Amino acid sequence: MRLTKQTNYAVRMLMYCAANEGNLSRIPEIARAYGVSELFLFKILQPLTKAGLVETVRGRNGGVRLGRAAEKITLFDVVKVTEDSFAMAECFEDGAVECPLVDSCGLNSALRKALNAFFDVLTQYSIDDLVKARPQINFLLGLDDLAPRPSRPLTVPAVLA
Repeated sequence: MRLTKQTNYAVRMLMYCAANEGNLSRIPEIARAYGVSELFLFKILQPLTKAGLVETVRGRNGGVRLGRAAEKITLFDVVKVTEDSFAMAECFEDGAVECPLVDSCGLNSALRKALNAFFDVLTQYSIDDLVKARPQINFLLGLDDLAPRPSRPLTVPAVLA
């Protein structure tokens, strides 16, 4: 089983938003952090928004944020939204060539068990788990540079004045 590039970057986008909790994340910033095109991320954004995994805020200071808490978004939630097919063999596909063994095939049964085990593991991990596993994620994504800074007047020590 190989996940698409779309799924990979959908997870990364959600991780970015989770690491940037409390702030809106902007697509250009996410694209820069991961070295991917903004257009590609905008394409991924649509199914994530439709599924309620992210929310978009329009306007000059708009951006994206998680649609629900990071600990409530599992990897399975992302995969089922971004992957088109989970057909591991031709007999899994709708309208596939009829096989005389389809109802009693050991391969079909084994692949279904493997796919279900894969899904079970994905449901055990949340976006929050992935973010917490990387203590330096904010630094690695360049979020430390984007954090709002307190606007205090610069004070010059009396010795230098």
